[in-house]
Amino acid sequence: MRIGYGFDLHAFGSIKPLIIGGVLIPYKKGLIAHSNGDLLIHAVIDALLGATAMGDIGSFFPSDNNMYKNIDSRILLKKIWKKIELIDYVISNIDITIITEYPQMSPYIFFMRSNLSSDLNTKIDNISIKATSSKSIGCIGRQEGIACQAVVMLIKKI
Repeated sequence: MRIGYGFDLHAFGSIKPLIIGGVLIPYKKGLIAHSNGDLLIHAVIDALLGATAMGDIGSFFPSDNNMYKNIDSRILLKKIWKKIELIDYVISNIDITIITEYPQMSPYIFFMRSNLSSDLNTKIDNISIKATSSKSIGCIGRQEGIACQAVVMLIKKI
């Protein structure tokens, strides 16, 4: 088995729509990013790459490459997952925490889990997503942005 950890943080300030876990979330602010800013997907990609010792998201999709400007992060996730499938790993489980004051995430979590389940070819029960606030502490508490952490466990196919 292999374990990987991913983290991402994006600041509010964009006119882009707010997309987290592949889900469009109605909110007055978007996240500043080169891609579509889906920090949940970015954290999962980094966790997958960490588990396989393949580097990080920036080494595959550099932010100075216009090919990835405003790209749907689910496309990036699928590209990384194809590389991992080639070395015979499957998802054991993924545990994700979104850290934000606003907007509320609970209405969207099932749809985020469903998207990841589809993109990673794994059962939805293998994916846990929860949300918490930072209790008004720090940049997230001041509602300057959103953070996300992801832990992935991969197992070799038998």
